[in-house]
Amino acid sequence: MSYDYKEIVPFLLNWFDYNARILPWRENPQPYYVWISEIMLQQTRVEAVKGYFYRFTEVIPDIEALARIEDEKLMKLWEGLGYYNRARNLKKAAQFILNDYNGELPSDYKELLKLPGIGVYTAGAIASIAFGKPEAAIDGNVLRIGKRIAGSLDDITKESVKKELSEDFKRIIPKDRPGDFNQALMDLGAGICLPNGKPLCGQCPVMHLCQAYHKDMVMQIPVKPPKKERRIEKRTILLMECENGYLIHKRASKGLLAGLWELPGIEEKLSAAKLRKVLEEEGLRIASIESLGSAKHIFSHLEWHMAGYHVVMQEMPRKYLQNTSYVMADAAELKSAYTLPSAFAAYTKGLW
Repeated sequence: MSYDYKEIVPFLLNWFDYNARILPWRENPQPYYVWISEIMLQQTRVEAVKGYFYRFTEVIPDIEALARIEDEKLMKLWEGLGYYNRARNLKKAAQFILNDYNGELPSDYKELLKLPGIGVYTAGAIASIAFGKPEAAIDGNVLRIGKRIAGSLDDITKESVKKELSEDFKRIIPKDRPGDFNQALMDLGAGICLPNGKPLCGQCPVMHLCQAYHKDMVMQIPVKPPKKERRIEKRTILLMECENGYLIHKRASKGLLAGLWELPGIEEKLSAAKLRKVLEEEGLRIASIESLGSAKHIFSHLEWHMAGYHVVMQEMPRKYLQNTSYVMADAAELKSAYTLPSAFAAYTKGLW
């Protein structure tokens, strides 16, 4: 249901004036910084993003540099943030901006939506924060806040609900401070109107206007269907060493972890004895196999349950050396030149 939120505006902005988070991209909110930060913040916590933002913008200070950076260097800068398509889309968008917008990030909401990797929330955030356009920026945090204030039991995963809240907020967003309004909502959702556990209602600047608080419904809102259980995949991960080098493999250009380097693996969880048998049947001459223990990595839709082994080979089989999707790299090269997703961190951390 639609709701009139206009009364929250002065209380929210006044609270933001005194309680805004100090964040690196807010120190100098030029459009490029706002764009990079908003893409990094998709699916990623603020604290995790800060260090990446500093490193990324130091190496890639502007749109032209982003459009021209080598893919491997870009992936290395993004290593550990996950959701690597975000980085690829940043580069594609930068090239698009150079070719179609004279190197300037467009300020118009509809034009921003044409860029790879930018959806309705990100377009609204960039337009309002970087360019002062009165556009709403509706994400999960804002949906939660909006529905609690309204005391609404609408399912926030429905597109119709998201669209309705966007229209409600666009009607009340202050034209002189649209970016501050959206950032105030972001900060409120991050620190007070919490998604997990009990929200800090006593510290909320709009508690007196919140229907969920007055009706004792805060923990019932937002309403959303239960999450689907993640699919579990069991895998054996191999740290394969030969003459002080380690074998790594480049994944396919599409699908999970597309185009990234990985430690070789087998799509089942094997004991050391079974692993030795499998490798010897493939013609590998094994010097030693040492267990590196079990590990788990969680993706958005699946979990890898892994057993890791350090496999020392007497010689590297020709089938790997002749296959361009495999390379040998020493520990220093693995750290500096190749992007290994954090899924393999449990088995590479002892190398440096």
